[in-house]
Amino acid sequence: MVLRMSTLFLRTLREDPVDADVPSHKLLVRAGYIRRAAPGIYSWLPLGYMVLRNIETIVREEMNAIGAQEVHFPALLPREPYEATNRWEEYGDSLFRVKDRKGGDYLLGPTHEEMFTLLVKDLYSSYKDLPLSLYQIQTKYRDEQRPRAGILRGREFVMKDSYSFDVSDEAFMRSYQAHREAYIKIFDRLGLDYVIVAAMSGAMGGSASEEFLAIADNGEDTYVRSPGGYAANVEAVRTPVPAPVPYDDVPAAHVEDTPDTPTIDTLVDHLNGHFPRSDRPWGAADTLKNVLVVLRHPDGTREPLAIGVPGDREVDEKRLAAQVEPAEVQPFTDEDFAAHPTLAKGYIGPGVLGEKNASGIRYLVDPRVVEGTRWVTGADQHGKHVIDLVAGRDFTPDGTIEAAEVRDGDPAPDGSGPLETARGIEMGHIFQLGRKYSEALGLRVLDENGKLVTVTMGSYGVGVSRAVAAIVENSHDEAGIIWPREVAPADVHLVATGKDDAVFDAAERLAGELDAAGVRVLYDDRRGVSPGVKFKDSELVGVPTIVVVGRGLADGVIEVKDRRSGERREVALDAAVTELVDLCRAG
Repeated sequence: MVLRMSTLFLRTLREDPVDADVPSHKLLVRAGYIRRAAPGIYSWLPLGYMVLRNIETIVREEMNAIGAQEVHFPALLPREPYEATNRWEEYGDSLFRVKDRKGGDYLLGPTHEEMFTLLVKDLYSSYKDLPLSLYQIQTKYRDEQRPRAGILRGREFVMKDSYSFDVSDEAFMRSYQAHREAYIKIFDRLGLDYVIVAAMSGAMGGSASEEFLAIADNGEDTYVRSPGGYAANVEAVRTPVPAPVPYDDVPAAHVEDTPDTPTIDTLVDHLNGHFPRSDRPWGAADTLKNVLVVLRHPDGTREPLAIGVPGDREVDEKRLAAQVEPAEVQPFTDEDFAAHPTLAKGYIGPGVLGEKNASGIRYLVDPRVVEGTRWVTGADQHGKHVIDLVAGRDFTPDGTIEAAEVRDGDPAPDGSGPLETARGIEMGHIFQLGRKYSEALGLRVLDENGKLVTVTMGSYGVGVSRAVAAIVENSHDEAGIIWPREVAPADVHLVATGKDDAVFDAAERLAGELDAAGVRVLYDDRRGVSPGVKFKDSELVGVPTIVVVGRGLADGVIEVKDRRSGERREVALDAAVTELVDLCRAG
């Protein structure tokens, strides 16, 4: 069926929406693909829904190709399974919780591990039933604190989630690898420039996971890579731990007056001015900065936490949040300081930190703070710092935490060279769940020896609606969207220009012939609309091939434009169908 712009439910816009801050949000709204319904919630208009369904088709084809079977669960789910896995509380405020008229608790599904596990438990009981992979393409709901970037981070979104069930860890790794390879095919077909990185499992749990990130300068995920092939989400980077340092010749720690030095820069300046070193100047990396936060646990309890990092580094909020999940990180307020009078704001040191010390605040440090390292840090008195404080001799933290920022040039954990940071958009995440959910929900089968064994599971997600935006982030220019052919709403955007009936008659015939040949056509048949407006709309909408029927018709030719390269060429009208069919089949 030919899509006719004279009747298509579509309004293009010349101005960016005021609430849009990334290209995909701006262009999808302007080109008439989506419309905002509420913060983080969007309606899909005809062209946008076609793109969404095309992406779903690609996902289905690749999932079916590895033998996965499609099911469909409700979005409204009972509380009890999520209580059994502790996620009713662990999800915290991001869960949409509702009550029915009888007071029963339900939730809008953010993900469906529990439901898949219970479904398999209900129907299967033998190793002969496995391996099994099930998937669904379903709307999910998460109450994002700060929904942003249009459909890149919304509160309602479409996701493909699949789950593998195996009788052993060895069999599971075959299922995991099959899903991984299917994901590579999916993202290749979507035309995305992407990278596969090690990741944190977060609230999903499990022993390991990998993310597929679409490379984008304004992506909200930071990842690192090395020349030797290491790649990881910054949250999953593990700091290479230095060897302990001998400290027999280190002088005893001594407290010195350091007035008006509440920041690292002012402290370093003061040290170099009043306590110069003989070997080199003091630097920020010689100082130990202690940062206070509060962890809000899913049950509502608040726990203060102190984090010690080298003074030349900041605490990375996303890295910290990933380490303490499911707790939520909150600021340490003036009221919290008032509740802990032993803390000297701006001059906090290890002396009062740690569960066995005066404040009773748990104290975790960066892995670089190893035994024998010497530090300048707060002396727990206003206007004073302690110099030559040695880890392992003068203080012992409660543990370590990966919370310090990762920077360009840091060594890769596997020794494969210096790290380079980049940004991307999370498009897929695959998890080695192990037995977390099968143990919690009692999913066991009889093995070959008649023994009950707990099933090993994997979980695999693709952001289907997010892919629409990620593709636009990867593929656009100043004029508009540039869709890869396989996901575009049409193969050809046919534009009839001018007022001559002969032009519209020829365009109408061409549209019908292309449609009969299996080419998807978006036909701009609007009368009384200027060629300039039509050309701008064709570039904004982003169909990969633009065909113009206009002045050249008198000479028996039409114009064919490649949306990506901008290349234009004239094609004889009587050969147009054959050429365009070949072009579309070639991709």
